[in-house]
Amino acid sequence: MIRYTKWFLVLVVLLLTGCVGGAQYVEPQTRLSAVEAVGGDPGDRSADFARVVEPRPFELPRDHGPHPEYAIEWWYYTGNLQTDAGRHFGFQLTFFRYGLTPETPERSSDWATSSIYMAHFALADVADERFYAFERLSRGAAGLAGAQGEPTFEVWLEDWRITSENDGLPMRLNAEQDGVAIDLVLDTNRPVVLQGDRGYSQKGREHGNASYYYSFTRLETQGTVTVDGESHAVRGLSWMDHEFGTEVLEETSAGWDWFSIQLDNNTDIMYAQVRTADGNTQYTYGILIGADGSYYLLETSEATLKVLDTWRSSYSGTEYPSGWRLQIPGENIDLHIMPYLRDQELPLSVLYWEGAVQIEGTSNGQSVSGNGYVELTGYGEQQEEGLRIR
Repeated sequence: MIRYTKWFLVLVVLLLTGCVGGAQYVEPQTRLSAVEAVGGDPGDRSADFARVVEPRPFELPRDHGPHPEYAIEWWYYTGNLQTDAGRHFGFQLTFFRYGLTPETPERSSDWATSSIYMAHFALADVADERFYAFERLSRGAAGLAGAQGEPTFEVWLEDWRITSENDGLPMRLNAEQDGVAIDLVLDTNRPVVLQGDRGYSQKGREHGNASYYYSFTRLETQGTVTVDGESHAVRGLSWMDHEFGTEVLEETSAGWDWFSIQLDNNTDIMYAQVRTADGNTQYTYGILIGADGSYYLLETSEATLKVLDTWRSSYSGTEYPSGWRLQIPGENIDLHIMPYLRDQELPLSVLYWEGAVQIEGTSNGQSVSGNGYVELTGYGEQQEEGLRIR
């Protein structure tokens, strides 16, 4: 597995060469595998951090905040939104925290920090067949970037931020770059979903290849999307993931395919598979959430995923899957998943595909449809030991 150390070094270099005075958009010069963000090696700096080895209790909103004792953490928001006229948008807003040390250095400088923050903001404008992706990076100091769970929940990187004043819900998302913006309010009556074993989410076969992971899978969303300076009132559904850990994947893991699915019968599904460099499935995990909010884990033998088509990026030359069939025979679920736009590759310092998808199929003999999001990493980016020079 590509090591957490390399992520740490590249983020520090980017920060010191491009972001010493604050946060900025990073025009990528060096690319790394997305797997590096969730790697680990007992011989590198990750050895200083706590490991995820057993279930733990969760307390919200406190656990919405950061967990600096772990090396890596992310707050992930994706969603599908529409105007009253039916114009469709997909969005992603993600904040990553990378630990430098488990404890904040005892220094008098306001710039002293124990973490670096990176954020990705992407928008798919289906009607205009345009995809926008932006990146920012900053140290978690001097008010530039950070996170807290109490007394209010906040995650921010300058003016990109998530905020909530009422025990974590509703949440408000704000991001703007180059005339593209979102201002959204997310709320739900559904309880939090603790992924895996009470929030202990195994990602590999070895003890400790895991993260702590919880989700809000059906967040009613409304607000505005702005493109080219024109604002559109929208509503729809969003999905929120919060994960933290240190050594998440196995040494031989090369990438993963992750799916979030929201069906019109109020069923939600998360399904993911971790792959080796030769493309074989190494580990799978998933969960099915019923209309009443109850959920159960999907074992490896309970779901099958078949690739129906592929797409090659004209920017990176990378070939990605682009269409899938997901079957869960025990629940009589058979779904076809297709991208709203084939080109939803994020050409950032981490090269990966993440995009809005539309879903058609059957569940218990009834026709269903829905929307979701798919993340694809480890395709065409394993060059130069994980570095891809532009």
